Amino acid sequence: MATRLPPVDVLIVGFGWTGAILGQELTDAGLNVLALERGAWRDTPIDFPPTFDQDELRYYWRHELFEPLAHETLTVRNNVSETALPMRRLGSFLPGINVGGAGVHWNGQTWRFLPSDFLARSHNQSRYGAKAIPPDMTIQDWGVTYDELEPHYDKFEYLCGISGKAGNLQGAIQPGGNPFEGPRRREYPNPPLAMSYPPTLFAEAARSLGHSPFPQPAANMSRPYVNPLGVQLGPCTYCGFCEKFGCGNYSKASAQTTILPVLMKKPNFTLRTESEVIKLNYDAAAKRVVSATYVDASGQEFEQPAEMVILAAYILHNVRLLLLSGIGQPYDPQSGQGVIGKNYAYQITSSVNVFFDDKVLNPFIGAGAHGMVVDKYNGDNFDHSGLGFIGGGYIGNIQTGARPIETHPTPEGTPKWGSAWKKAVAANYLKSMSIATHGAVMSHRGNYLDLDPTYRDVYGRPLLRMTFDFTDNEHRMSDYITDRAAEIARAMNPREIKVNYRKGSWDVVPYQTTHNTGGAIMGKDPKSSAINRYLQSWDAHNLFVMGSTAFPQNPGYNPTGTVAALAYFSADAIKNQYLKSPGFLVHA
Repeated sequence: MATRLPPVDVLIVGFGWTGAILGQELTDAGLNVLALERGAWRDTPIDFPPTFDQDELRYYWRHELFEPLAHETLTVRNNVSETALPMRRLGSFLPGINVGGAGVHWNGQTWRFLPSDFLARSHNQSRYGAKAIPPDMTIQDWGVTYDELEPHYDKFEYLCGISGKAGNLQGAIQPGGNPFEGPRRREYPNPPLAMSYPPTLFAEAARSLGHSPFPQPAANMSRPYVNPLGVQLGPCTYCGFCEKFGCGNYSKASAQTTILPVLMKKPNFTLRTESEVIKLNYDAAAKRVVSATYVDASGQEFEQPAEMVILAAYILHNVRLLLLSGIGQPYDPQSGQGVIGKNYAYQITSSVNVFFDDKVLNPFIGAGAHGMVVDKYNGDNFDHSGLGFIGGGYIGNIQTGARPIETHPTPEGTPKWGSAWKKAVAANYLKSMSIATHGAVMSHRGNYLDLDPTYRDVYGRPLLRMTFDFTDNEHRMSDYITDRAAEIARAMNPREIKVNYRKGSWDVVPYQTTHNTGGAIMGKDPKSSAINRYLQSWDAHNLFVMGSTAFPQNPGYNPTGTVAALAYFSADAIKNQYLKSPGFLVHA
């Protein structure tokens, strides 16, 4: 029997980027806010001091910052004809655990989506005709526009001290920035990171081909910075330990380095760690969530009532909790009916290895978002007529740091092991670099999330089941932009290149990105979406669902900037509309 606790104004489930943003915004509005985080407390001086932070074995290979699958996992398959099996070891994606979540180990690559990305169906139909979207491609418009999100992108960029160069200031294209981006109101708060040799070579080659390379927008500080909350961050040391690592130098924006120093001191905010929410208690007749049931570290069960509930966990956990709680109609891929679990999407990547004889590149120098990028082939920045796909991706040399256990570039024809392999690694480590592509995944009818009929967790609840594979659209798009990346590689006049196309089915084993999206998507119609434009559930007016869970499909960029902008957009609607008149902010 669960112990019933006193009610709170707002209950936040999960405490990473979006949980911290909503906690800060809603406590500023005078509400009493409680956050429940299933992991433990984690902070920079305790958990990421420079004395042991740069430990590749501990943090990447032994997964210090990631979810332990012995506690919770999911089952995976490529299509409905297969039997889904549990993921026993982290691979393709790396969900975070503990306070800060995946925002602790992210690279800091901070993008705004293109204006056309938010109009994926209507824009592509208008430009290319209805036949450009196959019947099984379930993409849709978001219900919100770039212009509406622009001030919220701006707020997040200044919170984080993003280092970058504007490409479009109030409609005027700026030299050195991204000429394809939507208009922004002002410059980035910090100038770009200083570029090392590999991204400099990439940019020179790209310019020679007529491209407009620009610095990757980075949540890695190019100089000391104090954000609007009064929190200070330090300059990046280019140590190469951002990706999959916490930052011990206070140089990478995270909840710990931007919001928590202020939020944790507020008397109207409470955080309970090691408290796992196992169910939202839903009153279908009243169309509201009345409470959450959670289990603490000792195994005791509690019921926490709240006037408002914010789901701010990772996308996979948000969707699973909705399914377990019976909120919204589960998606059925056969009929196409239902919304919870619909439009799961991911990212598709490829690369080109570039090898030199006459250049020493020292790839160990790097930062999570340190590099130069070409955006000509992203979104609908180029004419797709006759290409057989929609969507795109960016091409860049992002020098994240060639960590020695993880990085061993070798030319074509090198044996996979043995003395010849060792010699090739030693000969090429300092004289090679990689050009990456990072592409969109359009949503399809057969890619979705549901509850597994066989496997259960320690509490007896069904595991989440993921059914996903790349489609012909993704493969054609990825091959096209990989060929463009190879053209830039050849323009660098290397000794040789190795082109690594994305081939075959999606595989859960090798790491790709932690950019899972969809499953409780936003839109204008409750028949095709789980939440409205303000991230408010169509089925419970006091329930708001944060994160990339809301993405109807996945554009070519990293998701964090848009995740944060949507969180601020939702918080603004809660403060200025919902609190004045609790109820549905959009009526079907």
